[in-house]
Amino acid sequence: MSETTLRFEAIGTGWELDTALPLEPETVEAVAACIDRFDRTWSRFRDDAFIARFAAGPASTAFPDDAREDAIALLDTYRRLHDATAGAVTPFIGTSLERLGYDASYSLVPQGPAVAAPHWDDVARWDGEVLETSLPLVIDIGAAGKGRLVDLVADLLRSHGHESFTVDASGDLRHEHGSRAADPLRIALEHPYDPRKAIGVATIDDGALCASATNRRAWGDGLHHVIDGRTGEPTRTVAATWVTAPDAMVADGLATALFFTDHETLAEAFAFESVRMFTTGLTDRSVGFPGELFT
Repeated sequence: MSETTLRFEAIGTGWELDTALPLEPETVEAVAACIDRFDRTWSRFRDDAFIARFAAGPASTAFPDDAREDAIALLDTYRRLHDATAGAVTPFIGTSLERLGYDASYSLVPQGPAVAAPHWDDVARWDGEVLETSLPLVIDIGAAGKGRLVDLVADLLRSHGHESFTVDASGDLRHEHGSRAADPLRIALEHPYDPRKAIGVATIDDGALCASATNRRAWGDGLHHVIDGRTGEPTRTVAATWVTAPDAMVADGLATALFFTDHETLAEAFAFESVRMFTTGLTDRSVGFPGELFT
């Protein structure tokens, strides 16, 4: 599809933009500014990020004007994911991650036994405008934040006149072909235990595909970034997930939720399709998943 391919590093991961039309310099600058603004608001790895004020102590504040739509989208989605997974997926998992060594300095050295994340209703109130917290909370939006940023970059490309494009942030992607006649995008589902292999292929027409795997950020003795908020412990049952949905934020969040909850339960609240691979090597897929698994 691509007329132009732009590759760069941002928010600790590799990005690739493929567009049918050439990318103008002002569009590239706008993408960089969008990513920087998002990072300055939401990164728990930056002392100057807006969310750092919630880690410093109890707070009651609205988000800045340029981050208000993101706050509504992310926190509302997180609340739905929190409820659908009985608290396993939560934006208040940051302290649990830091406890296991996934901290701002990337020490990767556990600081003691795992600690569960606090239950949402015990420590926070979100009314769609103001987030009020009663304790210091390290907010981490890793489950859905990258997907939200992929959607923002996709929206930006569209506003700059691009109808046909793919935004790929290292496994979280959004593809649109617009009015252009094009074959669907075929994407390999990487085997979590051998990146040289694939367990299947997804076929994306318009929409998002997001993946999550326990081997992506792993360290120490069996530690990784997919943490159950109810226990503070890394999940041990599921090895990898893939989700297709209309937008990347929802697909990203559900790719994490599937480590703790099955497709049928989540489908009561979200429209999506999915594949899971368990640590035993077995897989399951939803009936409508657009692709195939290799036998």
